[in-house]
Amino acid sequence: MLSRRNVRIKVMQVLYSMNRDENLGLSEAMTQYRQSVNRSFELYLFNLWQFLQAACYSREDLARRNAKLLPTDEDRHFTAILCDNPLSRSLLENTELVKYIRAYHTEDKIDEDITRTLYSDFAKSEEYLQYLANKAAGEEEHTQILLQLYKVCTNSEVFNDRMEDFFPHLDRRQVARRGKREENFESPPAPVDFLMEYIPPKETTQEFGETLLEQVFKQDKELLELIEPALKNWDADRVAIIDMILIKMALIELMAFPTIPTKVTINEFVEISKMYSTDKSKDFINGILDRLMKKLQKEGKILKEGRGLIEE
Repeated sequence: MLSRRNVRIKVMQVLYSMNRDENLGLSEAMTQYRQSVNRSFELYLFNLWQFLQAACYSREDLARRNAKLLPTDEDRHFTAILCDNPLSRSLLENTELVKYIRAYHTEDKIDEDITRTLYSDFAKSEEYLQYLANKAAGEEEHTQILLQLYKVCTNSEVFNDRMEDFFPHLDRRQVARRGKREENFESPPAPVDFLMEYIPPKETTQEFGETLLEQVFKQDKELLELIEPALKNWDADRVAIIDMILIKMALIELMAFPTIPTKVTINEFVEISKMYSTDKSKDFINGILDRLMKKLQKEGKILKEGRGLIEE
Protein backbone atom coordinates (compact mmCIF):
# COMPACT_ATOMS: atom_id res chain seq x y z
CA MET A 1 0.00 0.00 0.00
CA LEU A 2 1.30 3.44 -0.93
CA SER A 3 1.50 5.53 2.21
CA ARG A 4 1.47 9.31 2.29
CA ARG A 5 5.22 9.20 2.84
CA ASN A 6 5.65 7.20 -0.38
CA VAL A 7 3.53 9.80 -2.18
CA ARG A 8 5.48 12.70 -0.68
CA ILE A 9 8.70 11.12 -1.96
CA LYS A 10 7.26 10.64 -5.43
CA VAL A 11 6.11 14.27 -5.55
CA MET A 12 9.54 15.39 -4.34
CA GLN A 13 11.22 13.43 -7.11
CA VAL A 14 8.98 14.91 -9.78
CA LEU A 15 9.58 18.43 -8.46
CA TYR A 16 13.31 17.74 -8.54
CA SER A 17 12.98 16.67 -12.20
CA MET A 18 11.15 19.92 -12.93
CA ASN A 19 13.95 21.87 -11.24
CA ARG A 20 16.53 20.14 -13.41
CA ASP A 21 14.52 20.41 -16.63
CA GLU A 22 12.95 23.83 -17.26
CA ASN A 23 11.00 22.42 -20.20
CA LEU A 24 9.12 19.98 -17.98
CA GLY A 25 5.70 21.54 -17.45
CA LEU A 26 2.96 20.69 -14.97
CA SER A 27 1.06 18.44 -17.38
CA GLU A 28 4.13 16.35 -18.20
CA ALA A 29 5.16 16.30 -14.54
CA MET A 30 1.72 15.08 -13.49
CA THR A 31 1.95 12.30 -16.06
CA GLN A 32 5.36 11.36 -14.69
CA TYR A 33 3.97 11.28 -11.16
CA ARG A 34 1.00 9.10 -12.13
CA GLN A 35 3.27 6.69 -13.96
CA SER A 36 5.46 6.45 -10.88
CA VAL A 37 2.44 5.59 -8.73
CA ASN A 38 1.36 2.95 -11.21
CA ARG A 39 4.82 1.44 -11.38
CA SER A 40 4.80 0.92 -7.63
CA PHE A 41 1.82 -1.42 -7.96
CA GLU A 42 3.47 -3.16 -10.91
CA LEU A 43 6.55 -3.69 -8.80
CA TYR A 44 4.47 -5.18 -6.02
CA LEU A 45 2.82 -7.60 -8.45
CA PHE A 46 6.19 -8.62 -9.87
CA ASN A 47 7.62 -9.31 -6.41
CA LEU A 48 4.65 -11.40 -5.38
CA TRP A 49 4.36 -13.37 -8.62
CA GLN A 50 8.08 -14.10 -8.99
CA PHE A 51 8.18 -15.36 -5.42
CA LEU A 52 5.15 -17.58 -6.00
CA GLN A 53 6.66 -18.99 -9.19
CA ALA A 54 9.77 -19.91 -7.22
CA ALA A 55 7.55 -21.78 -4.76
CA CYS A 56 5.81 -23.56 -7.63
CA TYR A 57 9.10 -24.74 -9.06
CA SER A 58 8.82 -27.44 -6.38
CA ARG A 59 6.45 -29.17 -8.83
CA GLU A 60 9.26 -29.28 -11.41
CA ASP A 61 11.51 -30.68 -8.70
CA LEU A 62 8.92 -33.38 -7.96
CA ALA A 63 8.63 -34.31 -11.64
CA ARG A 64 12.41 -34.56 -11.95
CA ARG A 65 12.64 -36.82 -8.93
CA ASN A 66 9.80 -39.03 -10.17
CA ALA A 67 11.57 -39.45 -13.51
CA LYS A 68 14.70 -40.94 -11.95
CA LEU A 69 15.39 -44.59 -12.69
CA LEU A 70 16.95 -45.03 -9.25
CA PRO A 71 15.24 -42.59 -6.91
CA THR A 72 16.57 -42.19 -3.39
CA ASP A 73 14.44 -42.41 -0.27
CA GLU A 74 14.49 -38.62 -0.21
CA ASP A 75 13.17 -38.55 -3.78
CA ARG A 76 10.38 -41.01 -3.01
CA HIS A 77 9.19 -39.02 -0.01
CA PHE A 78 9.47 -35.61 -1.66
CA THR A 79 6.28 -33.59 -2.21
CA ALA A 80 5.57 -30.22 -3.82
CA ILE A 81 4.06 -28.96 -0.56
CA LEU A 82 5.84 -25.61 -0.98
CA CYS A 83 3.47 -24.90 -3.85
CA ASP A 84 0.54 -27.12 -2.89
CA ASN A 85 -0.02 -25.97 0.68
CA PRO A 86 -3.30 -24.10 1.36
CA LEU A 87 -1.62 -20.70 1.63
CA SER A 88 0.26 -20.88 -1.66
CA ARG A 89 -2.83 -22.20 -3.43
CA SER A 90 -5.01 -19.43 -1.99
CA LEU A 91 -2.71 -16.87 -3.63
CA LEU A 92 -2.19 -18.71 -6.90
CA GLU A 93 -5.93 -19.29 -7.31
CA ASN A 94 -6.97 -15.79 -6.26
CA THR A 95 -9.05 -14.51 -9.19
CA GLU A 96 -8.37 -10.84 -8.49
CA LEU A 97 -4.62 -11.41 -8.31
CA VAL A 98 -4.63 -13.44 -11.54
CA LYS A 99 -6.67 -10.69 -13.22
CA TYR A 100 -4.11 -8.03 -12.36
CA ILE A 101 -1.18 -10.30 -13.24
CA ARG A 102 -2.64 -10.64 -16.73
CA ALA A 103 -3.60 -6.97 -17.01
CA TYR A 104 -0.06 -5.83 -16.17
CA HIS A 105 1.57 -8.64 -18.19
CA THR A 106 3.51 -9.66 -15.10
CA GLU A 107 3.99 -13.20 -16.42
CA ASP A 108 6.10 -11.78 -19.27
CA LYS A 109 8.61 -10.50 -16.72
CA ILE A 110 9.14 -13.90 -15.11
CA ASP A 111 12.27 -15.67 -16.33
CA GLU A 112 12.34 -19.46 -15.95
CA ASP A 113 16.10 -19.61 -15.36
CA ILE A 114 15.81 -17.06 -12.56
CA THR A 115 12.87 -18.93 -11.06
CA ARG A 116 14.89 -22.15 -11.12
CA THR A 117 17.89 -20.42 -9.53
CA LEU A 118 15.77 -18.94 -6.74
CA TYR A 119 14.20 -22.30 -5.97
CA SER A 120 17.51 -24.17 -6.21
CA ASP A 121 19.16 -21.78 -3.76
CA PHE A 122 16.28 -22.14 -1.35
CA ALA A 123 16.12 -25.93 -1.72
CA LYS A 124 19.57 -26.19 -0.10
CA SER A 125 18.47 -24.41 3.06
CA GLU A 126 18.06 -26.23 6.35
CA GLU A 127 14.67 -24.55 6.86
CA TYR A 128 13.28 -26.09 3.68
CA LEU A 129 14.63 -29.55 4.47
CA GLN A 130 13.05 -29.41 7.92
CA TYR A 131 9.77 -28.24 6.40
CA LEU A 132 9.72 -31.16 3.97
CA ALA A 133 10.41 -33.59 6.79
CA ASN A 134 7.53 -32.23 8.86
CA LYS A 135 4.53 -34.25 7.69
CA ALA A 136 2.32 -32.49 10.21
CA ALA A 137 3.09 -28.99 8.97
CA GLY A 138 0.23 -26.61 9.61
CA GLU A 139 -0.68 -22.97 9.08
CA GLU A 140 2.23 -21.57 11.08
CA GLU A 141 4.80 -23.74 9.29
CA HIS A 142 3.41 -22.89 5.84
CA THR A 143 3.51 -19.19 6.69
CA GLN A 144 7.06 -19.25 8.01
CA ILE A 145 8.51 -21.23 5.11
CA LEU A 146 6.97 -18.85 2.58
CA LEU A 147 8.36 -15.88 4.47
CA GLN A 148 11.76 -17.55 4.43
CA LEU A 149 11.53 -18.16 0.68
CA TYR A 150 10.57 -14.54 0.11
CA LYS A 151 13.57 -13.35 2.10
CA VAL A 152 15.84 -15.58 0.01
CA CYS A 153 14.35 -14.09 -3.15
CA THR A 154 14.75 -10.47 -2.10
CA ASN A 155 18.34 -11.08 -1.03
CA SER A 156 19.18 -12.73 -4.34
CA GLU A 157 21.34 -10.84 -6.81
CA VAL A 158 19.51 -12.33 -9.81
CA PHE A 159 16.15 -11.34 -8.34
CA ASN A 160 17.25 -7.74 -7.78
CA ASP A 161 18.92 -7.54 -11.19
CA ARG A 162 15.66 -8.70 -12.77
CA MET A 163 13.74 -5.99 -10.92
CA GLU A 164 16.14 -3.36 -12.17
CA ASP A 165 15.75 -4.64 -15.74
CA PHE A 166 12.06 -3.78 -15.68
CA PHE A 167 12.14 -0.98 -13.12
CA PRO A 168 15.34 0.90 -14.01
CA HIS A 169 14.47 3.89 -11.83
CA LEU A 170 13.68 1.73 -8.86
CA ASP A 171 14.32 3.37 -5.51
CA ARG A 172 14.39 0.54 -3.00
CA ARG A 173 13.57 2.91 -0.18
CA GLN A 174 10.18 3.32 -1.80
CA VAL A 175 9.44 -0.25 -2.69
CA ALA A 176 6.38 -1.58 -0.91
CA ARG A 177 7.91 -2.61 2.39
CA ARG A 178 8.85 -6.23 2.94
CA GLY A 179 6.90 -6.26 6.16
CA LYS A 180 3.76 -5.16 4.34
CA ARG A 181 4.17 -7.81 1.67
CA GLU A 182 4.64 -10.43 4.34
CA GLU A 183 1.16 -9.65 5.62
CA ASN A 184 -0.16 -11.66 2.69
CA PHE A 185 0.98 -14.76 4.55
CA GLU A 186 -0.22 -14.01 8.06
CA SER A 187 -3.55 -15.82 8.00
CA PRO A 188 -4.03 -18.36 5.22
CA PRO A 189 -5.89 -18.69 3.07
CA ALA A 190 -5.38 -15.16 1.75
CA PRO A 191 -8.61 -13.12 1.61
CA VAL A 192 -10.05 -12.84 -1.88
CA ASP A 193 -9.91 -9.05 -1.72
CA PHE A 194 -6.45 -8.67 -0.12
CA LEU A 195 -5.20 -6.80 -3.21
CA MET A 196 -7.46 -3.87 -2.40
CA GLU A 197 -4.95 -2.86 0.26
CA TYR A 198 -2.18 -2.61 -2.32
CA ILE A 199 -3.96 -0.86 -5.18
CA PRO A 200 -2.91 2.82 -4.93
CA PRO A 201 -5.84 4.61 -3.22
CA LYS A 202 -7.21 7.69 -4.97
CA GLU A 203 -7.50 9.59 -1.70
CA THR A 204 -3.74 9.31 -1.17
CA THR A 205 -2.40 9.45 -4.71
CA GLN A 206 -4.84 11.95 -6.25
CA GLU A 207 -6.53 14.06 -3.57
CA PHE A 208 -3.27 14.33 -1.63
CA GLY A 209 -0.39 13.69 -4.04
CA GLU A 210 -1.67 15.43 -7.15
CA THR A 211 -2.89 18.43 -5.18
CA LEU A 212 0.45 18.71 -3.40
CA LEU A 213 2.37 18.61 -6.68
CA GLU A 214 0.09 21.12 -8.40
CA GLN A 215 0.05 23.61 -5.52
CA VAL A 216 3.83 23.60 -5.02
CA PHE A 217 4.26 24.23 -8.74
CA LYS A 218 1.68 27.01 -8.96
CA GLN A 219 2.75 28.78 -5.75
CA ASP A 220 6.49 28.42 -6.21
CA LYS A 221 7.17 32.17 -6.28
CA GLU A 222 4.98 32.90 -3.24
CA LEU A 223 6.58 30.04 -1.30
CA LEU A 224 10.07 31.31 -2.02
CA GLU A 225 9.08 34.81 -0.84
CA LEU A 226 7.80 33.26 2.38
CA ILE A 227 10.89 31.14 2.92
CA GLU A 228 13.64 33.68 2.19
CA PRO A 229 13.16 35.86 5.32
CA ALA A 230 13.27 32.73 7.51
CA LEU A 231 16.69 31.81 6.14
CA LYS A 232 18.24 34.80 7.96
CA ASN A 233 21.94 34.77 7.02
CA TRP A 234 21.47 32.18 4.28
CA ASP A 235 20.95 32.99 0.63
CA ALA A 236 18.18 30.93 -1.00
CA ASP A 237 20.54 29.89 -3.79
CA ARG A 238 22.81 28.22 -1.23
CA VAL A 239 20.07 25.96 0.10
CA ALA A 240 20.29 22.41 -1.23
CA ILE A 241 17.73 21.82 -3.99
CA ILE A 242 16.13 18.88 -2.18
CA ASP A 243 15.93 20.85 1.06
CA MET A 244 14.17 23.75 -0.66
CA ILE A 245 11.73 21.40 -2.37
CA LEU A 246 10.92 19.67 0.91
CA ILE A 247 10.35 22.99 2.69
CA LYS A 248 8.00 24.19 -0.06
CA MET A 249 6.08 20.91 0.02
CA ALA A 250 5.77 21.07 3.80
CA LEU A 251 4.42 24.63 3.66
CA ILE A 252 1.72 23.65 1.17
CA GLU A 253 0.83 20.66 3.32
CA LEU A 254 0.59 22.85 6.41
CA MET A 255 -1.72 25.32 4.70
CA ALA A 256 -3.73 23.24 2.24
CA PHE A 257 -4.47 19.97 4.08
CA PRO A 258 -6.56 20.71 7.18
CA THR A 259 -6.79 17.10 8.38
CA ILE A 260 -3.02 16.49 8.60
CA PRO A 261 -1.60 17.56 11.98
CA THR A 262 1.20 20.12 11.81
CA LYS A 263 3.49 17.90 13.89
CA VAL A 264 3.00 15.01 11.44
CA THR A 265 3.86 17.22 8.47
CA ILE A 266 7.11 18.52 9.99
CA ASN A 267 8.17 15.08 11.24
CA GLU A 268 7.51 13.49 7.86
CA PHE A 269 9.61 15.97 5.89
CA VAL A 270 12.42 15.80 8.42
CA GLU A 271 12.43 12.00 8.06
CA ILE A 272 12.45 12.23 4.26
CA SER A 273 15.41 14.62 4.43
CA LYS A 274 17.35 12.00 6.37
CA MET A 275 16.95 9.60 3.45
CA TYR A 276 17.47 11.95 0.53
CA SER A 277 19.52 14.94 1.59
CA THR A 278 22.62 15.83 3.60
CA ASP A 279 23.43 14.94 7.20
CA LYS A 280 22.71 18.50 8.31
CA SER A 281 19.45 18.83 6.39
CA LYS A 282 17.18 17.37 9.06
CA ASP A 283 18.10 20.03 11.61
CA PHE A 284 18.02 22.82 9.01
CA ILE A 285 14.60 21.83 7.69
CA ASN A 286 13.19 21.27 11.16
CA GLY A 287 14.32 24.73 12.26
CA ILE A 288 13.00 26.56 9.18
CA LEU A 289 9.65 24.77 9.25
CA ASP A 290 9.17 25.36 12.96
CA ARG A 291 9.86 29.07 12.46
CA LEU A 292 7.54 29.35 9.46
CA MET A 293 4.77 27.30 11.07
CA LYS A 294 4.60 29.67 14.05
CA LYS A 295 4.50 32.68 11.71
CA LEU A 296 1.71 31.17 9.60
CA GLN A 297 -0.29 30.20 12.68
CA LYS A 298 -0.15 33.79 13.96
CA GLU A 299 -1.32 35.00 10.55
CA GLY A 300 -4.22 32.53 10.58
CA LYS A 301 -2.96 30.74 7.47
CA ILE A 302 -2.87 27.29 9.07
CA LEU A 303 -6.40 26.07 9.80
CA LYS A 304 -6.79 22.50 10.95
CA GLU A 305 -9.97 20.49 11.36
CA GLY A 306 -10.57 18.55 14.55
CA ARG A 307 -9.49 19.03 18.14
CA GLY A 308 -5.81 18.97 18.94
CA LEU A 309 -4.56 19.05 15.35
CA ILE A 310 -2.58 22.28 15.71
CA GLU A 311 0.53 21.74 17.74
CA GLU A 312 1.38 24.82 19.81
